[in-house]
Amino acid sequence: MAAAVTRRSNALRVDVPGGEAVAVSVAADSPVAKRGLGAKDDVWVAADEGGIMSGDGNRPLLFRTMKVKGSILHPYRFLMLVRLVAVVAFFKWRVEHKNQDSVWLWTASMTADAWFGFSWLLNQLPKLNPIKRVPDLAALADRHDDATLPGIDVFVTTVDPVDEPVLYTVNTILSILAADYPIDNYACYISDDGGTLVHYEAMVQVASFAALWVPFCRKHCVEPRSPESYFGIKTRSYIGGMAGEFMRDHRRVRREYEEFKVRIDSLSTTIRQRSDAYNSRNKGGVSATWMADGTHWPGTWVEQAENHRRGQHAGIVQVLLDHPSCKPQLGSPASTDNPFDFSNIDTRLPMLVYISREKRPGYDNQKKAGAMNVMLRVSALLSNAPFVINFDCDHYINNSQALRAPMCFMLDPHDGQNTAFVQFPQRFDDIDPTDRYANHNRVFFDGTMLALNGLQGPTYLGTGTMFRRVSLYGIEPPRYRAENTKLVRKTGEFGYSTSFINSVPDAAIQDRSITPVLVDEHLRKDLATLMTCAYEDGSSWGRDVGWVYNIATEDVVTGFRIHRQGWRSMYCSMEPAAFRGTAPINLTERLYQVLRWSGGSLEVFFSHSNALIASRRLHPLQRIAYLNMSTYPIVTVFILSYNFFPVMWLFSEQLYIQRPFGMYMGYRVAIIAMVHLIGMFEVRWSGITLLDWFRNEQFYMIGATGVYPTAVLYMLLKLVTGKGIYFRLTSKQTEACSNDKFADLYTVRWVPLLIPTTAVIIVNVAAVGAAIGKAATWGFFTDEARHALLGMVFNMGILVLLYPFALGIMGKWAKRPIILLIVLVMAISVVGLLYVSLHAPYTGEWSQVAVSLGRASLTGPSGSG
Repeated sequence: MAAAVTRRSNALRVDVPGGEAVAVSVAADSPVAKRGLGAKDDVWVAADEGGIMSGDGNRPLLFRTMKVKGSILHPYRFLMLVRLVAVVAFFKWRVEHKNQDSVWLWTASMTADAWFGFSWLLNQLPKLNPIKRVPDLAALADRHDDATLPGIDVFVTTVDPVDEPVLYTVNTILSILAADYPIDNYACYISDDGGTLVHYEAMVQVASFAALWVPFCRKHCVEPRSPESYFGIKTRSYIGGMAGEFMRDHRRVRREYEEFKVRIDSLSTTIRQRSDAYNSRNKGGVSATWMADGTHWPGTWVEQAENHRRGQHAGIVQVLLDHPSCKPQLGSPASTDNPFDFSNIDTRLPMLVYISREKRPGYDNQKKAGAMNVMLRVSALLSNAPFVINFDCDHYINNSQALRAPMCFMLDPHDGQNTAFVQFPQRFDDIDPTDRYANHNRVFFDGTMLALNGLQGPTYLGTGTMFRRVSLYGIEPPRYRAENTKLVRKTGEFGYSTSFINSVPDAAIQDRSITPVLVDEHLRKDLATLMTCAYEDGSSWGRDVGWVYNIATEDVVTGFRIHRQGWRSMYCSMEPAAFRGTAPINLTERLYQVLRWSGGSLEVFFSHSNALIASRRLHPLQRIAYLNMSTYPIVTVFILSYNFFPVMWLFSEQLYIQRPFGMYMGYRVAIIAMVHLIGMFEVRWSGITLLDWFRNEQFYMIGATGVYPTAVLYMLLKLVTGKGIYFRLTSKQTEACSNDKFADLYTVRWVPLLIPTTAVIIVNVAAVGAAIGKAATWGFFTDEARHALLGMVFNMGILVLLYPFALGIMGKWAKRPIILLIVLVMAISVVGLLYVSLHAPYTGEWSQVAVSLGRASLTGPSGSG
């Protein structure tokens, strides 16, 4: 299947001076290269498309649809039904055996179990029909040559050059400028929401270096086209046709890139020194920040001043690279002054635009959503491409064909016009080898998203997403829109810019290419108007138009608004991965990231975007999926309560959730086992590994004992006080040094968010010690001991799931996990000995009990290691 997405080739390695290895490829159409086309897939089979063809009746769709084999799908569905029956039987049994001794505890646990069952059902129902759709780039090339591919506007957002290092951003932009797409048919926009001169001058440097980097990529078919990632690969394949020249070009471009990085890293110092020099000549004046041309920077100054602060500065639009001509422009041959031979290479560069919107006190800037909406409006006047794709500043294009693949869905002749967006899975670099905190999140990206692909489509995930522009304008899909319907429905809906309103009908023409415009004084005034804080007043921006406001997870709620109008979306996965980015490997940063996601999900539920009140255009199971996405943190309140139940067991000898306790534990173990068995089927059809699945289980428990309940508490405070909640943005800055790229993994940043999970670990360690103490005190073959040891299985399971968290709070000690095991054994032994000393029936038998306890404590926790 991967062969249909990107041409794969067998490669021969050759040495490159400098200790690297490069592979020279076999021809893409050779038998070796074609071997993957006929590879047998033992999970996915072609779906019966019922003879669906394109409009002319003899051409196939631009993508292939795959479904899970019946031998896997049918047992998977049957097991879901069996578990549902088991859960119902469990509830029936519990009602018939009501615990009269502790009615309050029984009632609380029944409420929790009811929510567990409901939450599981919400999570499982949308997974009944997973579908995979594979883009066919060969079919796309047959139907659409480069001259007929539609225009694309590429959006990149950044805020802080410290939390989001500039080097990430420049590599993202360079990878976009070097993408394999018609050069005159896409434009790149970067939104600097901090308004810093560092970002602007970095883009100036990018525009200069791109004149070398982009032709080099085209000449030698370089992959990936982010220089930092490309030069970081020790072994790479070469699929170009100039292997001899490649060696020389590679060395020179790498040297140029190292010098480029030095200039980027020194920008802050350069700007400060330049500004100090200018300011010293203007004694008594303000400490301004100066541009290289000797003028004041209109954005945020280094020494912030009135009208030049983070939240108070003028809007800026600067076209750094003009829209290229339609005709190729070949480079010059090698010469004394220019060692690169680009005489047969098109050296044109796509349009590059720097944007920093206006900021004024008293206006809610709406963070990323507000910045995206400004880019949407500005790009409408400069390029107005019918398609838009957005990236976070640390997500670069890893596969140069990535902008072509979503066109297989958007331009599909059967139903492409009703596709609002195409979502790619997120892939990450520099994750620790064991993926301690489940940063790869494969269960979600490769499992849940494939499941939604069988319904109305995956949800919007914030980055790596291509949109149909009119779907972002809040316009209905063609299937629900009468022909000749006016796209602008009411006065003021899009604001009061005549130029922008006039651009809306053109954006609906999906075959439209980008037409160059003259940036004159009139256009500059229009652009300035679109960037003002007051432009959206009285309009539908932020609710029915553009990215949605006032929700921390603006991506999910924006995707929901599009889906409820009747649009569909597509999930697209490529090999190599279309895009790659970074993720936080520090425990505290990872928890803050998940806190923002879960808090935003709850905000969706308590807003006008609640799935329960959506229109009937939303697929029933898609509605359930959105309901699950907006309520999943609630169930963790009950999980946290269960994790603290052992506290009561420490102080009471005869406190049971349910009697008979043995039968209760049997039911619970069977139901939990079925969940994991269902999970094994999902591992099978989603293609993830067992480690991916297990890490997901572990991190879910880490979140359930701290982050998710905190999000619920935040939401309750918001509902009571009516005040919004500030969720800290994830820092992408790393402390990793050259000799330890995973230094962040061993850095402990203590925050209150770590306290609940730490308390759960302490409670369950104590419960294991108390259980062993009970068994030693009462005798290992008594009912009391048996019940205590059954309860201990639950406690040990919790400790195994929280193992990554325990390593995280150990800091550098976590490099030797054996230390954690020793500490746990010692803690359990101390608690057990303490229990025996307080509850031993006969003081004279102390020595025998202690010996028995010591053996049990050494046996118990060893299973958790």
